[in-house]
Amino acid sequence: MENRRNLFLYHSQDDDLLTKISPLYDLAARYGFTIVDDFRKANIITSVGGDGEFLQAVRKTGFRQDCLYAGISTKGSLGMYCDFRINDTSKMIEAIANEQLEIRRYPILDVMVDGQGTFHCLNEFSIRSAIIKTLVVDVFVDQLHFETFRGDGMIVSTPTGSTAYNKSVKGSIVDPKLSCMQVSELASLNNNRYRTLGSSFILGGDRLLTLMVVSKGNDHPTMGMDNEALSIRHIEKIQIKMSGKKIKTVKLKDNSFWEKVKRTFL
Repeated sequence: MENRRNLFLYHSQDDDLLTKISPLYDLAARYGFTIVDDFRKANIITSVGGDGEFLQAVRKTGFRQDCLYAGISTKGSLGMYCDFRINDTSKMIEAIANEQLEIRRYPILDVMVDGQGTFHCLNEFSIRSAIIKTLVVDVFVDQLHFETFRGDGMIVSTPTGSTAYNKSVKGSIVDPKLSCMQVSELASLNNNRYRTLGSSFILGGDRLLTLMVVSKGNDHPTMGMDNEALSIRHIEKIQIKMSGKKIKTVKLKDNSFWEKVKRTFL
């Protein structure tokens, strides 16, 4: 941390939140950090809010590989991405002063939609029917036609994203030390014509997942990149793979991923 002293705070402009944040400026100055107003000049980017703000901070600053990300929660409890509480500055001071911080690396997804550029996801990519009509998708693993899905939609999650939307549809929680993606169904229809696995499945880091969308009146599906919607009409081909990039985040030595899972769900 000694060589990372330029700090950018990502947060909303809510008046109440700005009041809560003001002590962070004093804390930063006391420990030799400089708060910058341009994220491109920062080597530490800190979100203030919750997990949603952390995801937005990573996305809005371009999934940078040359800096650390950290999360400060303004909620009553810590989230999966937030290691500090806004009203517990003593914990921040203790962690910095006693070098209790470590770096964790989170895998991310690369998503290409009809060749229109590559999008990154830290939590998940999702595709859903935007109308009251089922979505039909041919699913390929590498070059193998694996199944034809018909239902409300599909979720492709990272290990850290496995605790979010994926978990709500009974997907598995995956250790982020594994570079893999999980594919989960939303209300699949299984009959003599359409047959799917009926459960989540996990693909290794070197696999390519291809989703071929069969429109037939459903030509404007809703696609989600973490907590943002992507609007593209007449989708045909979506290719998803694990990125060669990883997000570096600050973590406390006593706050591992599985400690967070236990705290959040058990």
